[in-house]
Amino acid sequence: MPFTYAMPMNMKWNSLPRSLVAAITAALALSVAIPAADAGNRRDEQDAARRAMLDGQVMPFAMIKRRVDAAVDGASYVGSEFNPSSNRYRLKYVKDGKVVWVDADGRTGDIIGMAR
Repeated sequence: MPFTYAMPMNMKWNSLPRSLVAAITAALALSVAIPAADAGNRRDEQDAARRAMLDGQVMPFAMIKRRVDAAVDGASYVGSEFNPSSNRYRLKYVKDGKVVWVDADGRTGDIIGMAR
């Protein structure tokens, strides 16, 4: 005699409470909207850095990164941020399991500060 381990489940959205369906819909909408908004902010930051470099206000990022890479001695580069109001970069590294933040002047490429 065959034995069935699983029973078919017939679930319909109509049978769920409206508040649960609304909560699920809102969560899905937020999960799509938040990365899109973050990507837009990141793009604006990149555009500002590029404009500043083309206008001669800051050095190319590759030159600044090379200087900072030499100063952090073998740390792994994670990412960076650009502050257009001060023309400064904040670079993020990981070394020995600890996060290291390095602030660099975009005009000169000099390291302004370092924090763990």
